[in-house]
Amino acid sequence: MCGIIGCVGRGDETLDTLVHGLSKLEYRGYDSAGVALTSTDEPVSICKNAGDIDGLKQALESVSLSGEVGIGHTRWSTHGPPTDANAHPHQDCHGSVAVVHNGIIENYQELRDELVGAGHTFTSDTDTEVIPHLIERELEDGANPEAAVRSAVAQLDGSFAVAVVVAGTESVFAARNDSPLVLGLTEEATFLASDVPAFRDFTDQVVYLDDGEFARLDADGWTVTDTAGTVVDKEVNTVEWDPEETGKSGYDHYMLKEIHEQPRALRQCLRGRVDELSASVDIGDLGDLSPTGVQFVACGTSYHAALYGAQLFQAAGIPAQAFLASEYATGVPPIGDALVVGVTQSGETADTLSALREARSRGARTLAVTNVVGSTVARECDHALYIRAGPEIGVAASKTFASQLAALNLLALGTTSTDDTREVIAALRDLPGQVQSILDSSAAEAVAELYQDADAYFFIGRGQQFPVALEGALKMKEITYKHAEGFAAGELKHGPLALVTEKTPVFAVVTGDDERARKTVGNIKEVEARDAPVVAVTDGQNDAARYADEVLELPETHPRAAAVLANIHLQLVSYHTAALLGRPIDKPRNLAKSVTVE
Repeated sequence: MCGIIGCVGRGDETLDTLVHGLSKLEYRGYDSAGVALTSTDEPVSICKNAGDIDGLKQALESVSLSGEVGIGHTRWSTHGPPTDANAHPHQDCHGSVAVVHNGIIENYQELRDELVGAGHTFTSDTDTEVIPHLIERELEDGANPEAAVRSAVAQLDGSFAVAVVVAGTESVFAARNDSPLVLGLTEEATFLASDVPAFRDFTDQVVYLDDGEFARLDADGWTVTDTAGTVVDKEVNTVEWDPEETGKSGYDHYMLKEIHEQPRALRQCLRGRVDELSASVDIGDLGDLSPTGVQFVACGTSYHAALYGAQLFQAAGIPAQAFLASEYATGVPPIGDALVVGVTQSGETADTLSALREARSRGARTLAVTNVVGSTVARECDHALYIRAGPEIGVAASKTFASQLAALNLLALGTTSTDDTREVIAALRDLPGQVQSILDSSAAEAVAELYQDADAYFFIGRGQQFPVALEGALKMKEITYKHAEGFAAGELKHGPLALVTEKTPVFAVVTGDDERARKTVGNIKEVEARDAPVVAVTDGQNDAARYADEVLELPETHPRAAAVLANIHLQLVSYHTAALLGRPIDKPRNLAKSVTVE
């Protein structure tokens, strides 16, 4: 959600660097933005406002900010509405300290009451504002800036990533607890951010901070220490992806670009991991997992991937369940000797991390299925399987869902045994080309034009198409703001059918000609009898097209791969519907890319 950028060593280019970094973090979701600068002989000067980065740029034209050290922030509101006063950075009473913060300070009200009682004046509704006042109090008691920041951070309960500048000090101080922070390194400058894209244009050398660590960025370098002040020897990692991958490449929206990147993302996910000749899968150095049971934990789109993954293990005779991470973390089911798999695109999803930590505390083995090398989940879990989708900027997940489905197939194939392994591997091999054929020929835009004025949208499917129906509905509601629901097809008659009218198109995902397909065709007939338009997403092996008003065609393939292909059509329908309605597709209201608070 919120974004942080900081830098030391950029000289006169500090302000431009901060604004550039904030623009690279827009995809995380935000409703206000601001920057703060200082240097040895300069006071702290800030500029902030509710609204977007362009509004901040306009505001900067009418103020004079100077300094060679700075921090910036994009805020996604938690405490207090999006106003100029609530925007970050926040300052102390004297304006000598500026703080930006991601996360939630759980004991902020207690701290605020204490500080107000001691004479401090607050100007915002945020939990963040207690931090600069705590630092101010420590400075007044004689602490040096680093010690003051350390002491203030030690008084905080909750999740946070904090960056601080203090007047007269050419340093950025930062601390992390349950919210990501990463350093970017060059010979001349050091950067700090909540996510790598903020500084990827300047360097590919990064250091990931862990919980409880404190960083100090100076003109001549950087140090990371633990809570006791002991220097921590940190590994420097190289980011593999190119900064150009985070551009739009001529597409109108990041989401459309990322939908069209799915053939390449799938190739990257599968490369070097499948051998069709030997019908084998190599998923790296994960050890002998040999799960006797699997529990998936995930949120949102990743939860739909987890539902799909659970079915893969069930088909191999392994007991498997998918849990919403937020429910799992607060009411853990029996774990036994199950493998607990966290599915998270960013690797920083707060609820998923909490669920995995709870599982580990109870002795479970944990595995991360994630897109981000060096993310918190990858570092904390016993094992990590990377989906290799490349950076995804659009808030609504697209290519990462396809890559998650592919990676979960690899996980299941690599740890279990079924009679159709060779057929599944062949279908996975064909996926990138088949996805490309759908992207080249889909009638999704025409379908969107027909039904853009619908009252609501329903999506139905059975078996491995049920998670796809849920994901199709989620995409529609995320980016069009239209009501949409996904159902297991057999559940329509148990209540939801009361909502079906001629103004509620039903998207039915039906593949193959087995009993599930035939039953879903029966559900289509129930919908048709109530005058609802039907859009069949089908491979032609059943009668679904016969009873549908519109058809989105799929090539014949294995049912596992068919789920990936069906989802491409549904992504395109949602995208084109949102475009016709004029929605802000890449930045849906109230949503954020990386949800780092519970």
